[in-house]
Parts: sequence; C-alpha cells; structure tokens
Amino acid sequence: MTSKEKVAALREEMQKNNVDAFIIYSADPHMSEYLPEEWQERAWLSGFLGSAGFVVVTKDKAGLWTDGRYFTQAATELEGSGIDLFKEGIEGTPHYIDWIISEVPENGKVAVNGLATSHANWELLSQKLSTKNITLIDAPLLKNIWKDRGTPSKNPIFIHPLEWAGVSVADKIAAIRQKMEEQHASVHIISSLDDVAWTLNLRGSDVQSNPVFLGYIVITKNDATLFTDLDKLDVNARKQLDDSFVKMKPYEEFFNYLNIFRNERILISPNSNQSIFEALKAHNQFIQAAVPGNLMKAQKNDAEMEGFRKVMVRDGVAMVKFLYWLTHNAGKEAMNEYSIGEKLRSFRAEGENFVGESFSSIVGYKENGAIIHYSAKSEGSKEVTNDGSILVDSGGQYLEGTTDITRTLALGAVSDEFKRNSTLVLQGMIRLSRVKFPKGTKGVHLDAIARLPLWMEGKDYNHGTGHGVGSFMNVHEGPQNIRKDMNPQELLPGMVCSNEPGYYVEGNYGIRHENLIAVKESEKTDFGTFYEFETLTLCPFFKDTIVKEILSPEETAWLNAYHKTCEEKLSPYLEGEIKEWFLELVSPL
Repeated sequence: MTSKEKVAALREEMQKNNVDAFIIYSADPHMSEYLPEEWQERAWLSGFLGSAGFVVVTKDKAGLWTDGRYFTQAATELEGSGIDLFKEGIEGTPHYIDWIISEVPENGKVAVNGLATSHANWELLSQKLSTKNITLIDAPLLKNIWKDRGTPSKNPIFIHPLEWAGVSVADKIAAIRQKMEEQHASVHIISSLDDVAWTLNLRGSDVQSNPVFLGYIVITKNDATLFTDLDKLDVNARKQLDDSFVKMKPYEEFFNYLNIFRNERILISPNSNQSIFEALKAHNQFIQAAVPGNLMKAQKNDAEMEGFRKVMVRDGVAMVKFLYWLTHNAGKEAMNEYSIGEKLRSFRAEGENFVGESFSSIVGYKENGAIIHYSAKSEGSKEVTNDGSILVDSGGQYLEGTTDITRTLALGAVSDEFKRNSTLVLQGMIRLSRVKFPKGTKGVHLDAIARLPLWMEGKDYNHGTGHGVGSFMNVHEGPQNIRKDMNPQELLPGMVCSNEPGYYVEGNYGIRHENLIAVKESEKTDFGTFYEFETLTLCPFFKDTIVKEILSPEETAWLNAYHKTCEEKLSPYLEGEIKEWFLELVSPL
C-alpha cells in the first residue's frame, strides 16, 4: 500500500471505533529514539524515515510534526501521502494538541496506542483535550492494518565485561536501591532500553546501531527481575545475572507480573509507556522521577573514559584512511553518497572490537549536505565527483566505546562564502571546546558560545549543539545536552557530549563540524569549582576551507595544538603516502 492508501485504511478503522483523531508517535513500548523494525509505525504509515516526528490523522486531514533537522527530508518523503508538514519551532506552526482541538468536535474522541505513548504525553493530552470535553482512549488501530510488521529479533544478549563497564551489576543495583530509599520507593521499574542494558552490564542488537535489547527491569527492596526473551541470553549473560541475584522471566510476563503489586510506592519515569501506569494505578502510588541509573550512566567512570580514549584512536585512524581515499579518488572512480558510507564502514570494520555503526552514516554531497539528518538510499543516491563540498557525519560502536564525528570538506572548487561560513562554524566549535564554566552550569548556558560567530552575522542552525553519548551504548543519550531549550540537568564530570555547530544553505550546501567532548574538573577558585572539556575525537580539519583571519590567535593556537595531538596519537598507525598526506594535514595553520 502507498502512504495515502494506508491513511485511508486507518480512517476506516477510526470510523469503526468512532474515533475522530488518531496520533501515531515515533515510539515503542520503551520510548526509544531508534526503533525495532516492528515498532516503526509512523515511518510505515507516512513514509517519513527521520528519527523524530509524529503523525496526527483526523477524518479529513493529516499532519506530520517534526523539527528543523528534518524539514527538507520530510517535505520530500511526504509527497503524495496527503499528510501535511508542520515545522516545529517555526513561528505560526500550531502545537499539535491545539491543532487537534481545533479539528475535533466537542465531545469527540482521540485515540493513541498506549504501549507507544509515554505517560507524560498521555497526561498532557488528557488535560488539554478535556477543555473541549474530548475523550482520550487507548486503541492500537494500526494493529489491524499493518499485517506484516515483523517480529522481535532473536539476536543474542551478551555481557559487557567489568573491565569496560567499570562498575559491577551488584554495585549498580545497590546504588539504585539507595536512591529508591531516599525517595521512599518500594518498587522501581526501568523500561528504557539503554538503562536496562547499562544496569545489568548487558548488550544486544535488537535496535539498529544501538547495542540494546528489548526488556524491562523491576527492582524491589529484595529482588531484581529482568523480563526479556530468555532464549537470547547466552551462557555468560545468564551466569552474570545469577551471580548478581537477578531473576529472569519472559518478556511477555511483564504486565501480568505488575498485577502482584498492592499498596506500593513505585518509582517510575513519566517517560514510561502509559500501559504500565494503567496496570498499576488502581492499587499503588507513583513517584514520578527520572530513572536513578540514567544520571549514573551519564557520568562515565574511569574505565568507561579510558574506553572512549582507546576507541577514538582506532576511529581516528579509520577516518584518516577514509578521508585520504575519498579526497584522492573522488572524480577518478564512480561513487555515490551511499557507496561512500559503505566504504567508510569498511575502514572502521578493520579496527579491533568494531561491532557496527553507531547510526547510519549521513553523507550529503553539495545541496544534500543541507538536509541535516540526510540518509542516502542504496538506489538512486547522488553521484559524487571532485567538485563542491561533502558533509560526512558518522560513528562507530566498539566494545569499549561509541564514536560520533562530522567533517565537512571540499572535494573541488567551493565559494569564498562557503569557506567563510565553514570557518565560522569551526570557530564556534573551537570556542565551546575551550570554554571554562562554573559548577552548576547547564547546557543551555553554553549553547550560545558555539552559535555566537554565526549569530554575529545574522545566521544560525536549526538543531542542538550537543547531545549526550553512551559508552558502547546509544549515540544519543540523556539527561544532558547543549541546546537552546531549557534543560534543568547541569553538566557534570564524566558526561560525554557532542560539539557540533552547523550552517545550512538549502539547495546549495551544508556545513557541520563535530567532535566529542567530556566534562572534567578544571580548577577551584574563590568563585568555586570550574569545569572544562576534554576533546576526545581525533581527526584533523581541512585547512583549505579555513579563513585564518577569522580565527583569533587563541583559536588558531587551539587548532594547531589539536592537530599536534592528532599527529601524536594517530601517526604511529599510519604509513606510506597516507601518513605523508596526514602529516601535511596536521601541520600548523
């Protein structure tokens, strides 16, 4: 079926159930950003493949809401679907709930799939819809339309060794119980997949590029139980769980198990799915708060930081070899955006303990670089030659850590305007890399530092400057970030973030420069403790697109020192023509 036909079939289901509007979030029962294939409902219905966005279908209209990363991509992928694009964050775009209220009659009915809807969204919807006496119901209407949605994977669940995890399962559960006690909770439910995997020092591959597996954890004062597909647990994983006194039960038994709880104080994230709340609300009290392990996971321990540093050398060597190949073969041999991404993957695969990509590579040539989260298709992707610019955003999953890096370079002639804008973006990245900030600082306080060079020329970019990154875990990780939006989470030592300002000219080119950075203590002064960033990523920038006059002497010195570090760390693993080319690349500006 086409998207238009799928929407028509959904409307038939809505009519049968007397539903005026149906919301399809981009979510699974664990509120994951990247979804198992069988839960990609929004993508299946609309044809829009971005990681963020949701669809609302009424009796005669349909809309998709997404953010600035995907405006260009969504407009293309929604063509012919009958689904209108609503650009979040743009003046004049209505909030989706306000739009629903304007389209649904009084005493109408709105439906969602409770398993794929967070409790926070449910509560907000219920509250706002009630102003027009509109009822919100749980009705998984796509169940009867999407017949071939697939089944969960049977990929193995394996241990993440203590030498890389840094903290044992028993110690993590003890720390979580301590937090439960502080909040007077008797039961704690963990439903987010990265928190499940981190707590138990286990990894899997149920979600593309994310080393996680489908599962829930329930922790009480005396017991801890994992609900997952037991057939997928290998011998070592079972032993680790047994040794840590963690019980194992089938994934399907989770909701039945919840029925045993009576008069408990249940610590649960409001981002957990609504079905969990429905199963427990009649007989228990909720303590709605962030999962305690989420902040613990964000503050990397010494073993995890050492893992990051090791894989950055490995990843940097792969990137240098790839960039040499790209710059020396573009225009000489046939290649396109998709094949370039595959070639980059092959260079990473040569490295020790490589597991896979941390996300599908974003390779945007010329005007496609302006599509912020562009994904080149295996068929029909743009041919690449030795002309114009190319943006390559990619990353690797290694047993010891996760990488995420973007480099934008000229494969041929580029304009002076491009060089200037590329330098402004690089200047913003350097300024954020160099900053010192007092304890208590939040990401929103630092975001403007990276944007300022662009802002001074009336320019900006429609995405955050930085997201958290996991340790052999999801490449997008909370609770910290660096962006315009207010996030109450302060930046703490051990947190790893991306540093990725950008600039995009639709239909022409895109620029993004990205390194990973880690928060560490800098000094104590009369004004308290100050932090700074350690730059983790090791890969040079291309000097032929840098306008040196724009950079301050301090910024130039930082870049030269960074390139010297790249030389020291990477050159021992390079040889021949690649090494000679690399040494020229890292020579002082």
